[in-house]
Amino acid sequence: MKRRKDRQRQVISDLNLTNLIDVVFALLIIFMITAPMMTQGVQVDLPQTESENVESNESIQVTINDQGEIYVDHEMVSLLEFRKRFSEVFAGRSETPVFINADKRVPYGLFVRVISEVQKAGVVKLGFLTTALDGKSEY
Repeated sequence: MKRRKDRQRQVISDLNLTNLIDVVFALLIIFMITAPMMTQGVQVDLPQTESENVESNESIQVTINDQGEIYVDHEMVSLLEFRKRFSEVFAGRSETPVFINADKRVPYGLFVRVISEVQKAGVVKLGFLTTALDGKSEY
């Protein structure tokens, strides 16, 4: 059999987007699942109170979890390093409010030592994060 050389092959110029769309949807689902996990802070079980919310856009958060670990804006520090690290974060921001989030099982002595260190740094506006009786967090 002899092949014909006069018959030309046709080039298919259609672009198949099905595979690209599948990949984009898979990535979208992955980001939708992982994004809420990245926005969560340190987990603490806050005490409940009946108080009004205080709105603040810019603040420094000090968190103490139930294992006694201390965090300054989501960065874990030891009690010995706390004064230095908090002073670095608070430097030049004297009017910035500081909120302390402490688990209700944190020993009172540790809680008071952290408050004392915060006040020694010159904090004027100090608040405490609690959970409202309806379950919402409030400052």
